[in-house]
Amino acid sequence: MAVTAIVFNAGQEEYAIPVQYVISIEKYENVNPVPHLPEYIRGVVKSRGELIPVLDFSFILYNRHIHNDDDVRMIVIHTEELSFAVLVNEAKEILEIPENVLQQMGLVAYHKTKYFSSIANLEDRIITMIDPVSMLEVLEGVKEIKDYLQEQKQEA
Repeated sequence: MAVTAIVFNAGQEEYAIPVQYVISIEKYENVNPVPHLPEYIRGVVKSRGELIPVLDFSFILYNRHIHNDDDVRMIVIHTEELSFAVLVNEAKEILEIPENVLQQMGLVAYHKTKYFSSIANLEDRIITMIDPVSMLEVLEGVKEIKDYLQEQKQEA
């Protein structure tokens, strides 16, 4: 068995999200800032008729914003709880990762990084696997985002 995942860069590291959560990969544009949300949220964007928050993955991990250039992409993710976009330096490839190279991480137990589900230990690279459902549980302010988006839907 293998896990199919979208591999992307944040900082100097490679990360991946299982493809079953990914709706699309889009250019970073038309993001509307929303005041008073956590600093890791760049704003909201309309994707497929729905307002979704844009999370800056570099800020979540390294406390510094991604600077917009031609390589920056939004990976649009859908979970049962919330659809959202993750802003990344570069969406690199779709990769089949054999399950036998996935190793559990001791860091998963650490509250702030429990969304790191495993590490793909490949011959010439290491890729940290991300669980987007766990990421929503850990990030502060997600409840406020959901409330805000509910208000926007009701007004529409």
